[in-house]
Amino acid sequence: MGHDSPVAHYRRPGWFTRHLFNGAVAAATRMGLSVWGSRVLRVRGRKSGEWRSNPVNLLHQGDTDYLVAPRGETDWVRNLRVAGGGELVVGRRVQPFSASEVTTIDDKVEILRAYLRRWKAEVGVFFDGVSADSPDDELRRIAPRHPVFRLGAPA
Repeated sequence: MGHDSPVAHYRRPGWFTRHLFNGAVAAATRMGLSVWGSRVLRVRGRKSGEWRSNPVNLLHQGDTDYLVAPRGETDWVRNLRVAGGGELVVGRRVQPFSASEVTTIDDKVEILRAYLRRWKAEVGVFFDGVSADSPDDELRRIAPRHPVFRLGAPA
């Protein structure tokens, strides 16, 4: 399935999330209060070139940081694919990064398992009943629906 497939998975956030929750988490994070490890992702728009911001949950696993898209093919995912990097912000701390998408299903299994272990209470509803304790086959089944990016030093 290609990145621009017409059957790409995307779960639109509800009114509460769009208008209240995301704004509250983003505002707290901008003030330097990382809510449960949240960050504000800043990435250039793929068409406009303007900076776009979204609250995200950073996964730190071993020596590597990852961003996982629980809602699927969001605008930030499509923008990050084109931009190849961005910034993570907490308060005044800005961390530039480069990003490479993890595209191999088997590589995504343990990343998704770790993400669900850390963030299930907040985002579990987007993973169709799959949890950190689910068999590998279940994680493989959902992996194509949830883009994953490995973060590195800025290019």
